[in-house]
Amino acid sequence: MGKVNSGIEPYDSKEKLKPYLKCVDYTVSRETFELFIDPETELLVTFPRPSHIDLPSYYESEDYISHTDSTRSFMDKVYQLIKSYSIKRKLKLINSSAQQKGRILDVGCGTGDFLQACQTDHWEVTGIEPNSKATVLAEKKVAPNGRLFHDINELKEEEYGSFDVITMWHVLEHVPNLMEYLDSLKKLLKEDGCLIIAVPNYKSYDAKYYNKFWAAYDVPRHLWHFSQKSVRELFSLKNFRVEKTLPLIFDSFYVSLLSEKYKRGSSNLFGAFKTGLLSNLKARRTGNYSSLIYLIKNT
Repeated sequence: MGKVNSGIEPYDSKEKLKPYLKCVDYTVSRETFELFIDPETELLVTFPRPSHIDLPSYYESEDYISHTDSTRSFMDKVYQLIKSYSIKRKLKLINSSAQQKGRILDVGCGTGDFLQACQTDHWEVTGIEPNSKATVLAEKKVAPNGRLFHDINELKEEEYGSFDVITMWHVLEHVPNLMEYLDSLKKLLKEDGCLIIAVPNYKSYDAKYYNKFWAAYDVPRHLWHFSQKSVRELFSLKNFRVEKTLPLIFDSFYVSLLSEKYKRGSSNLFGAFKTGLLSNLKARRTGNYSSLIYLIKNT
């Protein structure tokens, strides 16, 4: 795997990458970004990548729903409805995957609904959330026993190897230093712990159908874009193995709703439902759902 590693880190240049697609940031800036592909791993990389100083400004939008509890618009209501259902499914998943109901770390915990559900179900919860507005909402939901941090590096050495489960629900695509972040996850997870990662899958039918308008590219907030192969390759470099892959069925519909708006300038419920349904039906054969959950363990 040494050859693959040399092609993955640090991805600060395009030297070993090939042009793949140009996309627009429809949420905040309307700027154009370009995706480049690593032919060896199938990982897509966003260029140019905003600096750590500039990156937070690309999240400053009321349309960035994961940092709010908004129910103002139709899309907000759809998101919150799906979120409510998904939390129940996520809780069931961690309870069936963990060796015991102990300590859970949710990286990118947003407004804290998932952590609140885990805490109610007798998990000891810790969350990482860099967005200050989202953290304020999360703190109210998990107080007084839940812990929240702005950065994973705030967790001290005494916490290494202490978490039974670490979750990242649509978060890995956002982290600036990808391989460094995998190192941090490795240190914090128990030897028999479970790492649960959910990311969009650019090999899905809806991604191919909408192409540059596919909402899950979400540049430049999404710095990395994954296929099943790239997830397996990247995590194997850190001595992880993917044990199971599960679909996020509703993602194809929600992403298609946003993609229709980006492509046509207005919502198209019928078109989005048709594309989302077709994507799920095709994925029953290929496994390439719009988003996938990966259950990952130490090797």
